[in-house]
Amino acid sequence: MTPTVTPEAIQAIFLTLKLASLTTLVLLLIATPLAWWLSQTQSRLRAPISALVTLPLVLPPTVLGFYILVVLGPQGWVGQLTQSLGLGVLSFSFTGLLIGSIIFSLPFAVQPIQYAFEAIGRRPMEVAATLRASPLDAFFSVALPLAKPGLLTATVLSFAHTVGEFGVVLMIGGNIPGQTSVVSTQIFGHVEAMEYTQAHWLAAGMVFFSFGVLLALSRLKRRSDRVMP
Repeated sequence: MTPTVTPEAIQAIFLTLKLASLTTLVLLLIATPLAWWLSQTQSRLRAPISALVTLPLVLPPTVLGFYILVVLGPQGWVGQLTQSLGLGVLSFSFTGLLIGSIIFSLPFAVQPIQYAFEAIGRRPMEVAATLRASPLDAFFSVALPLAKPGLLTATVLSFAHTVGEFGVVLMIGGNIPGQTSVVSTQIFGHVEAMEYTQAHWLAAGMVFFSFGVLLALSRLKRRSDRVMP
C-alpha cells in the first residue's frame, strides 16, 4: 500500500517553512549590523558579546529552550510584560517559537557575515572614504556587495538550522497541532505513537533537504572562491 502524507504532516511542513522564513528574515536584519560591529570594533565588549552570540552552539538545546521558556512564561520578565500589555504569555505559541528560533540560530547568521566582513579588510572602506562616501554609504555600496557570499551562506544556514530544530522548539512550543507542531516534533510524535510509516516520510524529506543544503553551501563556497583574488 502506498503511504500518503497526512493533513497534519502537511500542516507541520507549512508551519516549519513559515517559521524558518521569518526566522531567517529577522536574523539577517539583526545579524548584519551586529556582524559588522564585531568585525570592526576594538571595544572590550567585543569578546563577551561574541561569546554570548556563540553560546547557542555549545549549550544543549534543552538548556537554552528551558531558560527561554522560563523568561517567556507567566513568571518570567518577558511573560509578565506581555501579560501586562494584554498579550498573554508567548510560551507554547508560534511567536514564542519564533523568538526561540532567532536566539538558537543567531550564531549561524552572525558568524558567516562577520567572516565575510573581516575578509574584506579596511582598504575598500578607506578608498570609499577618499571618494567622500559617508560611512553609511560605504557600508551599503561597498561592504554589503563584497560580503554577498557570507550573506548567502548565513541565509542558507539560518533557514536550514531552523528547519532542523527539535530540542528548543519542543521545550518552548510543545507539539500543538496547527500552532507549534513543526516537522521535527511531528516526527517525534509519530515515533512515540509507533507510526513509523509517517515518520519515515517526514524523516526522508529532512534527509533530502539537508543534502540539498550541503550541496548549495558547497556551490556557494566554490563560487566565492572564484570571485576572491
